[in-house]
Amino acid sequence: MTEVLICDSRGKVRDLLRRAMSAVPGVGHVDCVAEAEVMLARYSRRPADLVLVGLERAAPNRVEAIRRLVEADVRANVLVFGAANDPVVVANAIVCGARGYLRWNTSWPEVVSALTDTLSSISVPTPRQPSSSGVQLTSRELQVLTGMSQGKRNVEIGRELHLAEDTVKTHAQRLFRKLGAQDRAQAVAHGFRRGVLI
Repeated sequence: MTEVLICDSRGKVRDLLRRAMSAVPGVGHVDCVAEAEVMLARYSRRPADLVLVGLERAAPNRVEAIRRLVEADVRANVLVFGAANDPVVVANAIVCGARGYLRWNTSWPEVVSALTDTLSSISVPTPRQPSSSGVQLTSRELQVLTGMSQGKRNVEIGRELHLAEDTVKTHAQRLFRKLGAQDRAQAVAHGFRRGVLI
């Protein structure tokens, strides 16, 4: 049976995720911790098949903990959640070794599906991974994606590129479709994972 380790300082979130994991076929044991250092110590003693890490604004050390965890065990299966409004943090987590992330407003069936995919695959896709690995972005789409990775709003990207905000939105929608992303955070994460962003 699959073992899962959850790291989040919020008790209600841990309880919610514990219940969510119990609905995933094959999960036998779910352990929860509040702090990143405790997560690392717990994993070193008893490696889990899946580690869920909450990216909270109040816990900036989580990304560094992911890096340390994956560095210690390249087989570590880490999935991050939350922080959909902060694409840079999500992208950094992906760069440090997280295999994907979940948004809080993801539908329940999508959450269970993503968790099941994570547990059944060594190479874990982020939600709605595009079927083609050879994604080709136009230079303008790449500029927009780069702006997103720097945490800039559409209006700021437009100002830098001398484009109307609506035009930036159009480019964003196109690159979302090409990358199979639902939002800015997923797009940036895909960009880093595919080497489009460096």
